[in-house]
Amino acid sequence: MLESFIEKLKHDSLLTLETTPIHEPTFEPIIEKIAQLGLDKKVDGFSTTDNPLARLKYNALFGALKLQNRFHKPVIATMSMRDRNKLALQSDLLGANENDLRTILCLTGDPASASDQPALKGVFEGNSTLLMDIIQCFNAGIDYSGKPFKTQPKPIYPFAVCNAHANTPRHLMKKMATKMSHGAVGIITQPVYSMENATMLVELLKEAKKEIGKETHEAELILGFFPIIKLRTAQFLSAHVPGVHVPTLWMEKLAHAKKISEAEEHKVGFELSLQTFRMLKKVHPKIHMMSANNFELIADLLAD
Repeated sequence: MLESFIEKLKHDSLLTLETTPIHEPTFEPIIEKIAQLGLDKKVDGFSTTDNPLARLKYNALFGALKLQNRFHKPVIATMSMRDRNKLALQSDLLGANENDLRTILCLTGDPASASDQPALKGVFEGNSTLLMDIIQCFNAGIDYSGKPFKTQPKPIYPFAVCNAHANTPRHLMKKMATKMSHGAVGIITQPVYSMENATMLVELLKEAKKEIGKETHEAELILGFFPIIKLRTAQFLSAHVPGVHVPTLWMEKLAHAKKISEAEEHKVGFELSLQTFRMLKKVHPKIHMMSANNFELIADLLAD
């Protein structure tokens, strides 16, 4: 199952769906909503986020395991450097490995200062590349200290993230090259909203492969997409999420529609999102859908 997913990533189109575990001792509401809408039949795999914004949520690895067991599709489980030291990271990877959770999204993590938990301290023994280095050690049959495992771990596939927009594109390219040099097989971008942005990112990945002298490196780009149906969402993403650029045209159309009615705002936003999603599939048909668990919206976009 997992190996065919990786082959699809390398050689075919790919569609994955992000899930955000909730602030509850259960993951079932997310699973039941996905099943109810039939989204498991529309995507190639899922992802689970790991306490985004340092806010307490259900565990990403357990959520990934429940998704995988229910739908029999791979899940990219996020692991954040903010919350674990090297020992905890390796321990989690061992447990995940036995349960066939072997696609890991390596994140540095949002700052602990963003949390609503009192006096939260971040661990941050390193950034996301440290986790990718640990995974390379596991794939070589040793732990991060160099001690061999008696049983070879099953192959682990590290994923990474990058911004979708920067004033200096070469800076983005350097970030991609760094993550590929640490073993990333897939690089998921922040949300993309224009053909120019998508095309630029595809070209930057090619340049990054040349930068590290591995033009045949197997890392693939996955374009992030977050459908927008409200002006306030567009304003938030543009103002508060680094590396995201929502085109002025989107802002103007949503602002005009909002003055008419909430229904018109939703209609205009959905049309813009659908057109952009279709465009992205033509430019680079490897897409990661994000929606803050608005699965009904995703189902509508994938209805055709």
